[in-house]
Amino acid sequence: MKEIINKFTGTRILAIGDLMLDQYLYGTVTRISPEAPVPIIQIDKEVCELGGTANVINNINNLGGIVEAVGIIGMRMQADQY
Repeated sequence: MKEIINKFTGTRILAIGDLMLDQYLYGTVTRISPEAPVPIIQIDKEVCELGGTANVINNINNLGGIVEAVGIIGMRMQADQY
């Protein structure tokens, strides 16, 4: 495994895909909404991490690879906008 990982050093890789930022909200459910069966959460912590192809690029970079990225950054579209 170490030999395979070491081969990443200096390897050029093209990464194509969604460049995303994932947002995680941690907290405690305080009650259920009376309007819909949806939990109401008291948020204690928010964490943002690289997601999608951005995470893959980060992993390749940490292994010593040289990454060129191709992707689109923008607002998420709603289903009725397609």
